This record gives sequence, C-alpha cells and structure tokens, in this order.
Amino acid sequence: MIATLSMRAIKAPIRMATLKHNATAMQNVSILVRNFSLNPATDPKAKMRNFDESLARKEIKADTAASNRILNLGPSLDLSKFKTLDESVVRKIYQELVYADKGADGRISDRDIKRLLYKHTSAFTDTEIVEMGELFYASKAGGTVSIEKFIEAVDYATAKKEGKVDGPNPIGIGSCVPEYMFVKTHGNYTPEKLDVKLTHVEPESRLDKVALNAVKATRIIFDTATGWNRGSITREKVLNRTIFLETVAAIPGMVAAIIRHFRSLRNMQRDGGMLQMFLEEANNERMHLLTFIKMKDPGYLFRASVIGGQLAFGSIFFVSYAASPSFCHRFVGYIEEEACSTYTKIIDAIEQAPKDNELAAWRTELAPKIARSYWKLGEQGTVLDMIYAVRADEAEHRDVNHTVSGFAHDAINPVYNPEEKLNKMLVAYVSDIMAKENKTSA
Repeated sequence: MIATLSMRAIKAPIRMATLKHNATAMQNVSILVRNFSLNPATDPKAKMRNFDESLARKEIKADTAASNRILNLGPSLDLSKFKTLDESVVRKIYQELVYADKGADGRISDRDIKRLLYKHTSAFTDTEIVEMGELFYASKAGGTVSIEKFIEAVDYATAKKEGKVDGPNPIGIGSCVPEYMFVKTHGNYTPEKLDVKLTHVEPESRLDKVALNAVKATRIIFDTATGWNRGSITREKVLNRTIFLETVAAIPGMVAAIIRHFRSLRNMQRDGGMLQMFLEEANNERMHLLTFIKMKDPGYLFRASVIGGQLAFGSIFFVSYAASPSFCHRFVGYIEEEACSTYTKIIDAIEQAPKDNELAAWRTELAPKIARSYWKLGEQGTVLDMIYAVRADEAEHRDVNHTVSGFAHDAINPVYNPEEKLNKMLVAYVSDIMAKENKTSA
C-alpha cells in the first residue's frame, strides 16, 4: 500500500510535467504553422497580400520629369519605354507575375509561365499552355528571365502586331529552336479553315510554267486511265482515286526531308526547321491513306500498280529535288491545287446526292476510328466531316509548297516559326487581361 502510494506520488509530478510539455509543444507548433502560412515565400496568398500592401504604400516613385515616370513595380521598370501597354495593364501583369513567381526571386521560369497562363484558360488551351512553357524553356535554354524583361517582351509582342517595332523579341528565341521543335496538330479545324477556297498561283518563271504543264498533263492521263470524268462520281471511284493518289502524295515530303537532312549533315549547317515540316507533311498524307484503306481493302493488281507508281514517281522526284527544290515545291503546290479541286467535287457529290444514293450515306456514316481520333472529329464524326478535314490538309500543303518555292535552304519554317508563336501567345495573354479589365470596369 505504501509502495503504491509512493509510486503515485512519483508519477504525478512526471505526468504534470509531461502535460505541461505537450501543451508548450502544441503552442510552438501552432506558432510555427501560423508563421509558415504567413510566409510570402510559401503562401502565394500571403505574397499577394504583402505585395498589395507594399504597392498601396508606394504606388509611384516621385520623379521630376513627367515623361520619365517610373512605376514602383521593380528595380527599373520605366513606363516611358513601353509602346502599347498603359500603367493599369502593366500593374496587372506585374501582379500576376509576382503571384506566379514561385521562387519569389523576381525571375520567371517555364513553370512560372504555365502557372501564369493557367489563370487564363479562357484564352489558352492546356496544349497551348504546355507549348508556351516549352517555347520559353527553349528560348532561355532552361534559364529564367526577370519580371521586368518579361513585361518588355509582352509590350514588344503587342507593338509588333501593330507594326510599331521590328526585330527579335527581347526574350530571344534564337535560331536553334526551329531545328528540333515543331508542334502541329490537324485536329479541331475551325469552320473558317474547313471552308477551303480554290486558289491558283500564276506561274512566273519558266520553271513554274514547266511545273504547271507537267501537273496538267499528269492529271489528264490519270483521269483518262481511271475514268474519273466518265459518268457520275461513285463510292468506288472515290476510294480508288484517293487511295492511289495518297500513296504517291506522301512521297514529296519524305524526299524533301531526306535530301535536306543529308545536306544539313554534309554542310554541318542548320536547316531552319524545314525538315521537320516536310516530315510532318509526308506523315499527314500517309494518315490520309491509312484512313481510306479502312473503307476499302485494295486487291493485288491495285497494290502492284502502287509499287510501280512509287518506284517511277519516287525516283524522278528524288533526282528533280536534288537538282531544283524550287521547281519541285512549285510542282507539289500545283498538285495540291488539283487535290483541293478533287476533294471539293467529292464533297459536293456527297452533299448533293439523293437519299437513295450510296454517297448520301457518307453524310451520316461514321468515319473510321483512326480518322475520328486523328482529326478530332468527335464520337459522331462522319465520313463527310473527314473529307472536309482532308481537304483542309491539302490546302495547307498547297499554300506551304507555293510559299517555300524559291526559299533559301536555311530559311525558317514558315508554318511553325517559334518566335512568331511566342509573340502570338503573348498578345493573346495581354488581350485577355484587357478584356477582363474592361469587363470589371463595366
């Protein structure tokens, strides 16, 4: 009994000390949590709160010269050097950049850019946000840029759109990015892109005229051999024509890419991103083929004619491209003009076909699965929708090949110029800010 009482007497002060220690520990933890949540480096809301309080205390530095008003948003942010951005927009951009600056060091990284743009999902898709981050990472070779320099880049992009400035963006994409970066999707064509206009580039040089006449002669021979102009357009005619032509149409892009690839290796020079563009063009034509063969499986005779056509056309085009890329691109441009015309006739035949006609079924028949996924036609995408998308592809190839005919071998890819892409995204960003500002003020 005495021993038990003695043990209780000993444990009581220990228990009291333990409880006191635990209470003190909990208090310390509470203080730590409170301090952590108020730490601007770890709590973005606290950072913005502190920034707003600081901004409220010192809005604009005093300056004797009215033309040199320096906004107290950074060490050297001079409003007078901006050509398009006014003070309210600069202030808003700065606030957003500070919020996005996770490192709280006044510098913006590619991850900060993504964090910034995710506040503007009304102006950017997830794909565009990722692409912007990649462009920024590439432009700085994994580095960062100061908040002030980024705002200058935004102002430059808007000024260039208005024709007020020229030259490279202050961020500096550089000339190496096009060599390995090419982002192109054929999905989600807008109604404007699908509404293809049948255009024609008039030949200027002797080579242009030779290219045009060669295409006209080829079309006459092929139309006569296949009976395309005899009778009405049928499902069988469409599939035979598109399958055969797409096996040949995928050759020029691959030949151009191969020759440019070897030239780059041989001369130890950059290609300007053209190689990537022509590889994508060749693959796009191949996707057309893979789509149409889901609708018809050609026989042995048909497949033999494809092999013969590839050997003949591929050999001739390879030699021709090595001799004159300009001639070959003009030739392909005219070929694609004919392709746009052919697909337009097919579309008209489908849309005007009577209900009991076999072509009328393509207005409601589901496109092959590969087509619906490649062109993002949706779950209910029809064969007609697919052919509209194919025609849009051909129109792009038409315009690109006409454009690059006569280009220098090291010219920048006209379809995907990284600096133009960056400027376009920066303009979209500041436009979204202005739209929200106007909505708020209204």
